[in-house]
Amino acid sequence: MVAIKPKQLALGLATLAVTWGVTLVGVVSAQTLTLYSGRNEALIGPLIEKAKAELGLDIQVRYGDTAELAATILEEGQNSPADIYFGQDAGALGALQKAGRAVVLPASILEKVDERFRSPQGQWIGISGRSRVLDYNTNRVQARDLPRSVWELTTPKWRGRVAWAPTNGSFQSFVTAMRMIEGEERTREWLTAMKNNGAVVYRNNTTIVEALGRGEIDIGLVNNYYLARFKREDPNFPVAHHFTRGDSGSMINVAGVAILDTADSLEEAQAFVEFLLSPESQRFFAEETTEYPLVVGIPHPPEQVPIDEINPPRIDLSNLADLDGTLSLLQEVGVL
Repeated sequence: MVAIKPKQLALGLATLAVTWGVTLVGVVSAQTLTLYSGRNEALIGPLIEKAKAELGLDIQVRYGDTAELAATILEEGQNSPADIYFGQDAGALGALQKAGRAVVLPASILEKVDERFRSPQGQWIGISGRSRVLDYNTNRVQARDLPRSVWELTTPKWRGRVAWAPTNGSFQSFVTAMRMIEGEERTREWLTAMKNNGAVVYRNNTTIVEALGRGEIDIGLVNNYYLARFKREDPNFPVAHHFTRGDSGSMINVAGVAILDTADSLEEAQAFVEFLLSPESQRFFAEETTEYPLVVGIPHPPEQVPIDEINPPRIDLSNLADLDGTLSLLQEVGVL
């Protein structure tokens, strides 16, 4: 027996109503779009409401953990109600692409974003970006003493002075990128050296930046947009960004979207993606979430280094999908 999705049933009934010349009140109003979002409602909820109004769509959102929602889509198979997946990081988007669950986006959409920040196969596209960065306490560390690469953090000079968050998804993506760039053995060497050098464990990026502000730690491996939230509350917050050059310590990851092969209406799904890439939406990410807009011509977040001045490693972000390999390595080294 073939499963029929609710939206397919509704559209079928509407067609019959037209054929038979009768009215089925409430069967179909606005086209329904089902979004699985790994992005938090507090971050993108206002933007979704604006999309509903401007596009005339009934957008139903299921919020959750990025990796868990991607796994759910794979488990649901062709019975998934999801039309679009909005992932917090490119690894989960790559996993859906690898499983053949994402459709190829039109060139008119793909061309809006630099090729570095979208699938080479055209099956997902970045909506906003964030860079890995070394944040440091400006009262305790002089700019001239900052490390040029994450490898310098393993030296005696930085023993017990560096914070990381091994259970955090963005840190795990950073390690996955290191595995792609440096290889498995070199990444194992770095993780082991950091652990032996007394790297201090924190729960997440926010707690690291808080600790930096208190002078509890000197350097932290975090994402770029957390510091801005503290600076808004206290312009004198004694923490600044430092970017390494060309290694995974300065990698740029993206939050992005894929239209799924279970989408009922590609036209409406594509309209939603175009809305997220509109100048208004891109400014929302720059101003409200302090992430990098990925469409050319939109100003970068205030007081952030322009994205073109960062020297990240050149990698296919789809390959960040190998989270299992990273988790195994972190457990093997004893970091998790």
